[in-house]
Amino acid sequence: MEGVDILEKIRKLEARDEVIKAVEEIKKVGVKMLRNKEWREEDGLMLKEGKMYVPKDEALRVEIIRLHHDMPMGGHGGQ
Repeated sequence: MEGVDILEKIRKLEARDEVIKAVEEIKKVGVKMLRNKEWREEDGLMLKEGKMYVPKDEALRVEIIRLHHDMPMGGHGGQ
């Protein structure tokens, strides 16, 4: 299942992502804005304002676009 594979790739990249590390450090010192509303973790994925954060990895982002683009309901079916 490709969607599950993508989520696992995102989780693995997040572990090394500098943005995620910075958010975690800021949360540790108790910056209220980041603590609950702007950034939060859900099911091992980081969300920013309720949307999944995708680390800055060109190959992963291209793969996500390709998956969405090639779906019959979201794109044009790969044609």
